[in-house]
Amino acid sequence: MKELLKEIKPQVLEIFHYLHENPEVSWKEFQTTSYISKVIQQNWLEVTTFSDMPGVIGKWSPEDSISNLTIGLRADMDALLQDVDGTFRANHSCGHDAHMTIVLGVLLLLRKMKIILPGTLKFIFQPAEEVGEGALKIIEKQVLDDVDFLYGLHLRPIQEIKYGQASSGIIHGSADTVFGEIHGFDGHGARPHLTLNAIEVISAIVEQIKGIRLNPQLSYSVKMTQVSAGGENANIIPGSSKFSLDLRAQTNEAMDELIEKVDDVLKKMSVFYQCQISFKHKERVYAASVDQEAAEFMEKAIENTLGAKGLVGPIITPGGEDFHFYTKERPAIKATMLGVGCDLEPGLHHPNMVFNQDAIFTGIEILTRVVIETFEKYNK
Repeated sequence: MKELLKEIKPQVLEIFHYLHENPEVSWKEFQTTSYISKVIQQNWLEVTTFSDMPGVIGKWSPEDSISNLTIGLRADMDALLQDVDGTFRANHSCGHDAHMTIVLGVLLLLRKMKIILPGTLKFIFQPAEEVGEGALKIIEKQVLDDVDFLYGLHLRPIQEIKYGQASSGIIHGSADTVFGEIHGFDGHGARPHLTLNAIEVISAIVEQIKGIRLNPQLSYSVKMTQVSAGGENANIIPGSSKFSLDLRAQTNEAMDELIEKVDDVLKKMSVFYQCQISFKHKERVYAASVDQEAAEFMEKAIENTLGAKGLVGPIITPGGEDFHFYTKERPAIKATMLGVGCDLEPGLHHPNMVFNQDAIFTGIEILTRVVIETFEKYNK
C-alpha cells in the first residue's frame, strides 16, 4: 500500500494545491464542487450534485455487490473568510483542503489497488461546515439514509497530537452562536441623560456573562466575539449596537444549561437598562457521539499504518463540528472521526496556519485501511 501511495503522490499533491489555492466560503463552494465532481467522474464513479446547493456525493457500488453494507467517508469543503496579511479573503485555515484531498486520495488508492468492494462506498463532500449548517442539508437530501458506518477526519493542532500520531476519535464539544441587537436612538455627546449608550450595555453584558457558572468538572466558555456600534462622529452616543456571543460546552446537557443562563443575562440587561435587546441562536453544533465499533476499526487501521506508538486514544477538544449532526439525526449510524497528527501550527483558524503535508498520505492510508477492514469484518 505504501508503494502504491508513492505512485499517486503527484496527483494527490496536484489536487491539494488546487483546493488550497482556490478556497471558497460556506455555501459558495461551487467551483470546488465542479472540480471534485470531475475527479470522481474520471475514476468511473456515480456522481450526485444538487441544484440548490454545493456539495458532491460519489458512489462506488459494484454491480455484483455481495454485501448490503454501506460505508461513508465525509470531508468538509468550505474555507473561512478572514484577514490574511491585511486582506479579507477566503482562506483554508481549518484544513478542509487537506480533508477533501485525503478522501479523494482514498478513491485513487483503492483504484490503484484494483480493489473489488463487496458493498457500497460513498464519498461525501459536504459544504458549510464552518456555519454549522451543511450536515443538516446533506441529511435532508437523504444521502445518509443507507449508510451503516460513517468516517470523518480532521487535522489536529500540534498541541493535541504530533506528526506520526493519529487518534481513533475526536470528542468535540457542543457550540452555539448568539446574534444580538440593542435597539435605541443616538444622542449628543453633551447630553448623555437623554439617550441610552449601547456601548455601556455591551460592557455590562460582557461583565455579566463572565459570572456564569456551570459544573467545574466540565469545560465551557462564553465570550463576546463581535461588536459594532457608532459611526464616524466621536461626539455621538450610539443608541444601537450589534453583537455576537460564542458559546462552548463539552456536553449537550451543559450547553442547554449555558444557553439558558446566557438568555437570562440578556433578558435581565434589557430590563435593567430599559432597552430592547433582540437575539437569536444560530450555528449550534452538537457534542460528539463516537461509536465503539467504528473506533476499534479506526484503531486497527492506525496501528497498521503508524504502529502501536502512533495510536492515540480519543481526543477531547472544546472545538465544535457539524459532523455530529449525522449521529444525532441518524442514531443508528456507527461513526467516528480520525484525528490526523500533522504538526499543525500555530493553530486551527489562524490565518497563517501551516502543517506537514506528508500527513495527507498518512490520512489516506489510514482511511483506506479502515474501509477495507470494515468491509472484511462484515463480509465474513
